[in-house]
Amino acid sequence: MPTSPFHEGHDRGERRRLVRRGDFLEHVAWTGAGIAYTLGAGGLLTGRAVAAGSHDTVEFVQISDSHIGFHQAANPDVKQTLQMAVNAINALPRQPSFVVHTGDITHLSTAAQFDDARAILSQLRAPLIALPGEHDVVGNDFKPYLLNFRIPHSTAGGWASWDSNGLHYVVLLNVFNFEKMGLLGGEQLAWLERDLSAVPSTTPVAVFTHVPLYALYPQWGWTTDDGTKALALLQRFERVTILNGHIHQVVTHEEGNIRFASAAATAYPQPKPGTAPKPGPVTLPHDDLLRAIGYRTVEFDDGNARLEDRSLAT
Repeated sequence: MPTSPFHEGHDRGERRRLVRRGDFLEHVAWTGAGIAYTLGAGGLLTGRAVAAGSHDTVEFVQISDSHIGFHQAANPDVKQTLQMAVNAINALPRQPSFVVHTGDITHLSTAAQFDDARAILSQLRAPLIALPGEHDVVGNDFKPYLLNFRIPHSTAGGWASWDSNGLHYVVLLNVFNFEKMGLLGGEQLAWLERDLSAVPSTTPVAVFTHVPLYALYPQWGWTTDDGTKALALLQRFERVTILNGHIHQVVTHEEGNIRFASAAATAYPQPKPGTAPKPGPVTLPHDDLLRAIGYRTVEFDDGNARLEDRSLAT
């Protein structure tokens, strides 16, 4: 099992608390028990206005997969679309407690790409929690990421947990020694077991990862090799919400009391599983691109998560 690279540079990162809107929501079932894609006609995410004055209390906002440094046809200006997401989030009627970026902040983890990403993300009015994706740690080198971002409350291993407003939050890192799929490792799983042992089963739990913890589509590596071990530790809780990035599309899935939700990217969409030979950027007309990318607001009502996935289309 891998040892976390965070042990080598836990205190080197600049402790930046960087720091909310659009819309889409029309579930269409995919072949697979309990899995639903947020898709509309032609495979595009569809816009739906959120009723004015409703659901104003936003616990937090999720963004993902901004891929700063990507310059291909699927999105020639990923900085612009990330800026659009930041502007929309800042325009929300109420400030969220925080914004979580679930990884792949950059495309190739260069210093210039991290500089560009930080310049945009620093405009957020709410504190930012930014997880690394595999694109942020190319060659398993975590130092560029650590020089720019730091997960609050994190352990020496980089993973983290905290309590807020009656919820227990957990950050899991599954991009160590990344090859095709995610991996947590024995050290992180042992920490998770210790962490959760002190939390009552009635406490709602929210988990953030980059790669899906469950077998969303193993053929494309959209799973975590030892994710079932983490899920076994979470099964005793009455309400668990697990949010991830990596796959560049909204997918929801439920297993008992555990609800999974993958997020759209701010950069570009990827194919629906099984509809292409392999995953990769999908090129769409510009207006359709904006309907296929965006961000998510999350509210909790008595521990039950309400997710609103919102596109960047106006």
